[in-house]
Amino acid sequence: MTPPRLIVGISGASGVILGVRTLEAARRLGVETHLVMSRAAELTLAYESDLKVADVHALADHVHGVGDMGAAISSGSFRTLGMIVVPCSIRSLSEIATGVTSSLLSRAADVVLKERRRLVLLVRETPLHLGHLRSMVAVTEMGAVVMPPVPAFYAAPHSLDEMTAQTVGRALDLFGLDTGDVKRWRDDGQKPTRPRTPDKQK
Repeated sequence: MTPPRLIVGISGASGVILGVRTLEAARRLGVETHLVMSRAAELTLAYESDLKVADVHALADHVHGVGDMGAAISSGSFRTLGMIVVPCSIRSLSEIATGVTSSLLSRAADVVLKERRRLVLLVRETPLHLGHLRSMVAVTEMGAVVMPPVPAFYAAPHSLDEMTAQTVGRALDLFGLDTGDVKRWRDDGQKPTRPRTPDKQK
């Protein structure tokens, strides 16, 4: 049986670790990933982590050049669960909102929309001006899901890694994928609990 396929776009917005963790989670779940990184994302990776571009590429099953408009993911006949752009820059959001497909990243997103598949955009920008908000409205009207990576403080994360895992897990929830990392609200309405690490003895 063919494994489910997910397109993962990583744009140049801050928060590149979200894209890295998405690829790692998808691999654990047996999801076939098709990665496309913008050139700005490669620069952000160097600023925000010790990872090399090759390290990120190694996490994906297939890597497509951002300028390769003939890649499989540029065609609607190539079946996927959809696409997640994580993080999503305002530039990428704007291109998707206007249908201007100047790169494979925005082209793949446009294809996902026209095929009525799931497109999730983790837009990473703040504060927002009216143009940003209008672009978000436009893509939402087209069928995309705008999901800013807002921390879930109710989950009482102990570290940035836990906060990142929660965000990625909630994003992949939108594709019906359960990473097992999400701290979920309890059915009885009580806040979720997590065992805490005992304080070290002084």
